[in-house]
Amino acid sequence: MPEVMQKYFEPKLESVSRAREFTTATLMAWGLDMDADDIRLCVSELATNALVHGTEPGIGFLVRLTVEDNDFVLLEVHDSRHDGHRPQVRHSKPSDASGRGLLIVEELADEWGVCDRQPSGKIVWLRFKAVAAVREAAC
Repeated sequence: MPEVMQKYFEPKLESVSRAREFTTATLMAWGLDMDADDIRLCVSELATNALVHGTEPGIGFLVRLTVEDNDFVLLEVHDSRHDGHRPQVRHSKPSDASGRGLLIVEELADEWGVCDRQPSGKIVWLRFKAVAAVREAAC
């Protein structure tokens, strides 16, 4: 059975750093060390996108992490807005101040996608190959 941890975050800017902290703590508790920096960066990008583009007023977002068959970590960010818009990778101009988040996600995750969430909203999901942490014995 897969291990699952999830947490709801309020629609506040500081929720992005809290989502990153939750992700770090969960990965450490599971003893996983598979490009944790990459996963933290991706959860930051997805949490920011959820706040800016995907949440209804007063409704936050959910972050769910799942270990699948000890081979992959599945990261999901659930939002509440159902406007038919699907996130897509943009190729921003060098002068653009934003718009590179999903390009970063596409480069770092082993795979990613978007699906509908019931009763409304969407789920942006990413998969990362899991590698158990190598821990040195304390002397």
